[in-house]
Amino acid sequence: MTNNMDFHPKDLPVSKTYDLKDEKDAYMAVEEMVNKGFQNKKDGFRVLMPKDSKIAKRIGYAVTTGVTHGLRQKNEIRDIRYWTYHHDDEHYAIVLISNSALTELGF
Repeated sequence: MTNNMDFHPKDLPVSKTYDLKDEKDAYMAVEEMVNKGFQNKKDGFRVLMPKDSKIAKRIGYAVTTGVTHGLRQKNEIRDIRYWTYHHDDEHYAIVLISNSALTELGF
């Protein structure tokens, strides 16, 4: 099996995009993502963050650790891949998707 990484995270299918302003928003988004879950889904979630690296780092950390922690508490598979990237002039973004969805999509 070849691992084709010729795609941009922006192109991955997402069921919902969260536009987060601060850590409080991040925790609410994490709760919703964990509740919706990642298993048996063909898409993931996108998180938009302000183009302020200090705020973006805090939001990114809250989201990635929060999702992992939340899935562990639910005893769900934590095989999640994520990418952080430059989304547009005002946002950084993170796309989170299950590894099985990636495999199904052919990545």
